[in-house]
Amino acid sequence: MEGGFFLIQHVDLEQYGQRIKGLEIIGHERPFSSEPSEEIKSRFYSNTGDTLDYVYELQGDTLTIWGGEKGSPAYSKGTFSDDGDTLPSEWVYPGGGGYRSTMTRVK
Repeated sequence: MEGGFFLIQHVDLEQYGQRIKGLEIIGHERPFSSEPSEEIKSRFYSNTGDTLDYVYELQGDTLTIWGGEKGSPAYSKGTFSDDGDTLPSEWVYPGGGGYRSTMTRVK
């Protein structure tokens, strides 16, 4: 996003036979008159009416995305490709289930 403070992610996937499209804004929260949050957070808005919150944690070249809050039983974990342009990962859901995904940088 212009200014370099946020990342915009366009989502287009098929999950359990349903086409999901959406927009996610990722960055540090910064409420009025406050310093930016330490955690990187996001909100996802979908064509299905969902608004979902996530917390991002980057350690080296491994990215964990927690559903809701850090430490959640719903999370995705993956390692960036050597060129940094793709991130294959796998979502894990409480009680089993989940799916594999690959994020691709669009330049």
